[in-house]
Amino acid sequence: MSESSPPRSLYRETAGGTGSYPTLAGAQRARVAIIGGGFTGLSTALHLAEAGDDVAVFEAQQPGWGASGRNGGQVNPGLKYDPDTIEAMFGPELGPRMIDFSYGAPDFTFGLIKRLSIACEARQNGTIRAAIRPKPAAAVRATAAQCARRGIPVDMLDMKAMAARTGTDRYISGMFDARGGDLHPLKYSLGLAAAAQNAGARIFGGSEVLSLKREAGRWMLKTANGAISAEKVLVATNGYTGALWPGLEQSLVPVFSAIAATEPLPPPVAAAILPQRPVLYEAGNITVYYRVDADGRLLMGGRGPMKPIGDASAIRYLTDYALRLWPALAGVRWTHGWNGRVAITKDHLLHIHEPEDGILICLGYNGRGVAMASAMGAALAQRLHGDETSPFPMPISPLKPIRFHHFWPLGVKAAILSGRLKDRFGL
Repeated sequence: MSESSPPRSLYRETAGGTGSYPTLAGAQRARVAIIGGGFTGLSTALHLAEAGDDVAVFEAQQPGWGASGRNGGQVNPGLKYDPDTIEAMFGPELGPRMIDFSYGAPDFTFGLIKRLSIACEARQNGTIRAAIRPKPAAAVRATAAQCARRGIPVDMLDMKAMAARTGTDRYISGMFDARGGDLHPLKYSLGLAAAAQNAGARIFGGSEVLSLKREAGRWMLKTANGAISAEKVLVATNGYTGALWPGLEQSLVPVFSAIAATEPLPPPVAAAILPQRPVLYEAGNITVYYRVDADGRLLMGGRGPMKPIGDASAIRYLTDYALRLWPALAGVRWTHGWNGRVAITKDHLLHIHEPEDGILICLGYNGRGVAMASAMGAALAQRLHGDETSPFPMPISPLKPIRFHHFWPLGVKAAILSGRLKDRFGL
């Protein structure tokens, strides 16, 4: 299966249409050009257009085609690192801003959805970070303690509480954050695109940007059928980043994340799995995450084959694991299996670069893009609109390609195998 083909995902079949934006034809001008029609690009375009700015979005396929329309649908708070670590890494001024921003991103996202009346099955029922063994349980406790010291509203759950919240006795503890939740990511993507267009943004589908060059004091972006001249450019291509900007493709590793979905579960089975409908992700070296959607389907996600897949048989380890968690799933059909690329950075942090005047780059969500990318759109829009003096919520760093980047496929496979072994033996 080619990555140029849209995946047969549950989301595409239930989105009620996948949108069709015109291809750029001829020469145009805009003050801001955005490359990438995912959450980052669409949220930024929306906020720029609402501020009265002249903005155009260019998507190689159609909005929501990449990870923004294929992900697990989890709206999770926080960064990969604990708050204490973030403050130690970035200091007493930037560190707290990063913490407040990342942990507050779900509230921003659900607030945006409510303000725009986007019908995307959004539910703010919380996020559980679950621990199976003592080592990850200790890490979860440490995170909860650090959050509590900062007034972040999280609760620790013991084994009994975890069983009640999940419907399985596999977990020894967990941390619950009521600000998390879930949504239908493709419906959300399409809703953002429509809202941005209604606010005045121009959106072009089937318009891959093939070159980006400085000409006569402006940036010239060329596609197969047209060109646009812009004062400023945002590159927001995440796991589908190519060779458009020197060294950018080599600054991250695209990793496939996969999801398997069941048919709508029998009501008694659906009621027993995550009965209060939070989302859950496991603490460990290789994350497994899951939720029950608005139609009562179980969606199980995790690392999968490093190539496109088209059905659940390609990710049997996820469906077998679900049966281990909930034996009542025996006989339930897994109707869909798909995957897409997330962008992993070497330091597992979001990367924002300004390599030249008028160029802003934002990518590398490391699997935490639903809430963070939505909130980043507002921050990026403010900067692109001309406010470069207000405190920015994330570090702006130099662009640094990863050494020996061409070996990344082997490295990813080795890291996944190593992580699964460590999780199995509690290391």
